[in-house]
Amino acid sequence: MNWHVFAFFDQYYLFDTPSNSLFQIDEPTFWRLRAEEEPAEAATYRELLARRCSPAVRAEVEEELAALKEAGYLPERDPFLEAPVFNLKPELKALCLHLSHDCQLRCVYCFAGGGAFGGDRGIMAPAVGRAALDFLIASSGAKDHLEVDFFGGEPLLNTGLMLELVAYGEEKAAAAGKKMHFTLTTNTLGLNRKLLEFLRVHRMGLVLSLDGREAVNDRMRGKGTYQRIVPRIKEVIRDFPELNYYVRGTFTRYNLDFSEDVKHLYELGMRSISVEPVVCAPEFPYALREEDLPRIDEEYERLAAFYWERQQAGDPFRFFHFVVDLEKGPCLPKRLLGCGAGFDYLAVTPQGELYPCHQFVGEKQFLVGNVFTGITAPEIRETFGRARFYEKEGCRTCWARYYCSGGCHAHAYFANGDILKPDRLACRLLQKRLECALALNAAQIAGQDDTP
Repeated sequence: MNWHVFAFFDQYYLFDTPSNSLFQIDEPTFWRLRAEEEPAEAATYRELLARRCSPAVRAEVEEELAALKEAGYLPERDPFLEAPVFNLKPELKALCLHLSHDCQLRCVYCFAGGGAFGGDRGIMAPAVGRAALDFLIASSGAKDHLEVDFFGGEPLLNTGLMLELVAYGEEKAAAAGKKMHFTLTTNTLGLNRKLLEFLRVHRMGLVLSLDGREAVNDRMRGKGTYQRIVPRIKEVIRDFPELNYYVRGTFTRYNLDFSEDVKHLYELGMRSISVEPVVCAPEFPYALREEDLPRIDEEYERLAAFYWERQQAGDPFRFFHFVVDLEKGPCLPKRLLGCGAGFDYLAVTPQGELYPCHQFVGEKQFLVGNVFTGITAPEIRETFGRARFYEKEGCRTCWARYYCSGGCHAHAYFANGDILKPDRLACRLLQKRLECALALNAAQIAGQDDTP
């Protein structure tokens, strides 16, 4: 569909996909459009219209819809899908630098198998790290803003190299007329005041891992980890407010009440939060299932209500998936091309191997090359460069396509064995989050004083 209607907290909305426009509509209009959007439910909604709405109301609905169509909304065809062509050069923009393939924790759900990614545990040598940054600069073409995420395993098991590479990267980038921005993804156990001061001076981003309530966190991340991690995150928030951080958690089938975990993080003083659905094989007991979707929908709605409540109280927070800008969102090429994994973004192992992203590390069929010899399997990179959402199964007709951009290539591959076949469970969760985000955006713009 090129549009979507949904209900949220007793309000009704129409989202027009090509124009990225959101309208608040009345209930009869919702019924009328819902019958068109969901043919299986059409009889029910037509009956509601006939039974509850007078002929005059029904005629008014049709007049309003005709006016919207005349203005260019509710289109039959999306002009942006008419053979879009982007002659993008394969210029590298970002690296996920695996400083360590080891970790002090052994999180149950870890896709990296406790940090080793299915291989040997170890840390990156300085020569590999320097070669990786040299490769990034040399392969970046005209791009002048480059990004490096220090990742693992746990990257702070190799803190010395991280400090060296920040200085090295900044110097090399400046000499090439570019800027290099760094982010650190960490379990926090290696943080200390001296290091935090370094991060502040170099304006590094921080992704801090914590799942929420103590019992929830410790069940998956190890007994006692909550008590070790929380004080470190509080120190960041209290003493280093200039640092741009996100507290990043994971919810599983064991905590489908994950809105309570977000509330808990908020109560601890955390104001930038991202809690993500677990990604794992379906046979694991903590894996999310189709039957969990109604409960997950309810949780996102509870979370949206709390989010709005905190905004209205004057003490807001950022929940990553609820931050949507209808006016200044990503440009069209970014919406069409997605995250860029395997094309302008690559992951680097401690041995210098190059993979499309961190989730493909260790999958040898996706080995692209290495930092010393460069790209040795250009066909893999070309495959990822062509994996745009209008080539993916079902994406051309999905109303959320310009926010999802076809979804995660890795999720698609590990769910269906093909990067062009999206993980439908992940799609469904994104659609619900986007409905929440759009409704919250509408409420904020309208300046409503009550719950959306």
